[in-house]
Amino acid sequence: MTVHIGAKKGDFAETVLMPGDPYRAKWAAETFLSDVRLVNEVRGMLGFTGTWKGHRVSIQGSGMGMPSLSIYANELIRDFDAQTLIRIGSCGGMQPQVKVRDVIIAMTATSVSTPSHSIFKELNFAPTADWTLLRNAVAAAEAQGLTPHVGGIYSSDTFYDERPDLNEQMVRHGVLGVEMEAAELYTLAARYGRRALAVLTVSDHLQTGEALPSEDRERSFGEMVEIALTAAFA
Repeated sequence: MTVHIGAKKGDFAETVLMPGDPYRAKWAAETFLSDVRLVNEVRGMLGFTGTWKGHRVSIQGSGMGMPSLSIYANELIRDFDAQTLIRIGSCGGMQPQVKVRDVIIAMTATSVSTPSHSIFKELNFAPTADWTLLRNAVAAAEAQGLTPHVGGIYSSDTFYDERPDLNEQMVRHGVLGVEMEAAELYTLAARYGRRALAVLTVSDHLQTGEALPSEDRERSFGEMVEIALTAAFA
């Protein structure tokens, strides 16, 4: 048990999927896992453990933003020995070739700052995904008949952004999409020698203003869960 996770040693699997929304964690656990049990509900941030094709898996909500994810990822790694952490969530598309409903698999995650920023001081650390997980995720997506976009994303500190000039530069430099968590997850994985990946569905687009209806978001979220689980155990 930690400050933010009310579980016992052994309650969490070594592989943890991390959606931001705790109710998405509940839906994913009940939909994809067998023998599911609730292992955390502190502050309403639900966590579950079960099995998928004989593999033990946990799904833990991370909340919104890098500070919230940092709390849960730190405690999962340091206190519950999580070895593989995969973010599954939504993002905003930034490039014209990236369409709503597409899947982005994040190779790198750019940020203005993260909770780890003070550690690096003058260094601009470049957080990256685990190569094996990334390769497995691409193969899993293609096996579903999808054509994922693979490359850099931007992890923002703010949801209601007021920096169109910054967005323009990210589009100019090929950033595929924007979300709020992956850069810190990749940084923590590097620090502790763990595996991390972010698999994202494009739920809206910054250039076109298009957005997914809620029912389509759930179907696309299911594709992400399948990709993440297959990548973890391929």
